[in-house]
Amino acid sequence: MTKYLVRRVSQSVAVLFIVTVVVFSILHFLPGSPARAMLGIRATPGAIAAFNKANGYNRALPVQYLLYIDRLVHGNLGFSYHFDQSVNSLLALDLPKSTVLVGASYVLALLIAIPMGIWQALRREKVMDHALTAFSFVGYAMPTFWLGILLVVWFSADLHLFPSEGPQGATVGAALSNPSALVLPVATLTIVTVAQFSRFMRASAVENLLQDYIRTAKAKGLSNWRMVTRHLLRNSILPIITLVGLSLPGVLSGAIIVEALFNYPGMGWLFWTATGAHDFPVLMGFTIVVAVATVAGNLLADIAYAVADPRVRYQTS
Repeated sequence: MTKYLVRRVSQSVAVLFIVTVVVFSILHFLPGSPARAMLGIRATPGAIAAFNKANGYNRALPVQYLLYIDRLVHGNLGFSYHFDQSVNSLLALDLPKSTVLVGASYVLALLIAIPMGIWQALRREKVMDHALTAFSFVGYAMPTFWLGILLVVWFSADLHLFPSEGPQGATVGAALSNPSALVLPVATLTIVTVAQFSRFMRASAVENLLQDYIRTAKAKGLSNWRMVTRHLLRNSILPIITLVGLSLPGVLSGAIIVEALFNYPGMGWLFWTATGAHDFPVLMGFTIVVAVATVAGNLLADIAYAVADPRVRYQTS
């Protein structure tokens, strides 16, 4: 297990290294130069020369990359000339609010998808199983922005139950102070995530119901409740553990659309605004943060998988 963890951590570091190389290269592929792209077409030659000197862009590319890595290691993600703030301060302000949005949708999705998948497996090929399968396919295929618009039309414009705009405020406390405004953004991400998780949960539960240990439990007279909670659930949930880590990038990308749609001032809205303003330091910082979150999610999913299933024995190749 220790060797496996060392190998996986090494692979994660290698992936992050590749990400930094790609992000650094993209910056230098911008039209003109990084200075021209960040300062704009009206920047004077003197301003460009000062910018290059201050950021090390007047030095050789390998030296520039080492300086870039040094800044990342020290937690310096750059400076946003559009917002006139450091990228660190912007992310520190908006990342917690996005964490609330994504975290709430993840928790709700798991609480709904896991029982839903098991219930479908226990009643497979019945009317409700087919109905929930159709719901999952529709939710999985529907674009996030279109689902969000439908929820706004139905529950805000027509029924006037929830605000059409997400909670406003600079802090997490301000966002949580208006929970009704969180309902539609969280629901949009939750429905899409439930559709994905429930299909995997159903398939895993159906497969485990055919195993010998389930037949043995039934032959011993074990009640359905104890059979599900003590045997079926633990073995069926294993693919979901991996899926949670792998689906994190998709949920984050969905959060960008949801935050822009509901004007929710989180990290996704920051990315959306920075894209329109060509604020490349913010875009690069966002990419690095998402890459770290993705790699960390995959690593934690692998560790959790080993903890949840004692039969798993990881070996180095």
